[in-house]
Amino acid sequence: MRIPIFPLKTVLFPGGPLPLRIFESRYLDMVSQCLKTDSPFGVLLIRDGEEAGTATTYSVGTVARISDWYQGSDGLLGVTAQGEQRFRLLSSERQDDGLNIGEVDLMAAEESLLLPDEYRVLAHILENVMDDLGRLYESQERKYDDAVWVAYRFLEILPIELEQKQRSLESGDTLARLKLVDELLDSVRGPGAPL
Repeated sequence: MRIPIFPLKTVLFPGGPLPLRIFESRYLDMVSQCLKTDSPFGVLLIRDGEEAGTATTYSVGTVARISDWYQGSDGLLGVTAQGEQRFRLLSSERQDDGLNIGEVDLMAAEESLLLPDEYRVLAHILENVMDDLGRLYESQERKYDDAVWVAYRFLEILPIELEQKQRSLESGDTLARLKLVDELLDSVRGPGAPL
């Protein structure tokens, strides 16, 4: 599969929202094409470099599809994309306009997994914060019984290092992700503290 690649200083998880402000002509053209053909693009975390220039990226990312767009008050194009499926970048080439096109291999989607009882409290915490996350999350589907969904939502909103988010994206181990989220929340609230 060949898709445009958008290197960013963020990690997009399957099912997660991605707000973007587009100002570079290569990405304006990409967004226009994606909207016309309802085609996806790939999001990869930048390893070295900048978003508005050249960058090297990690090789595992997430396919994104534009779900909404608007003209910002500053004249910039704003889009919201939705994370779909993880992929592995096999190769890429840079077009004359600076846009990278990647040959990607889609990774198998993780099957839903019933949230284990020991992590049920995570679903309650997430349910309490989802409504406070603003417009970006208003129309998001809620799957509080799905361990994969719960882990992804926490990993995208918790203030952790991008490299840690990337390792979690690359991992196929949902239970390890839940354990990480539980430990991160424990470190914030203190072990045994009330929720």
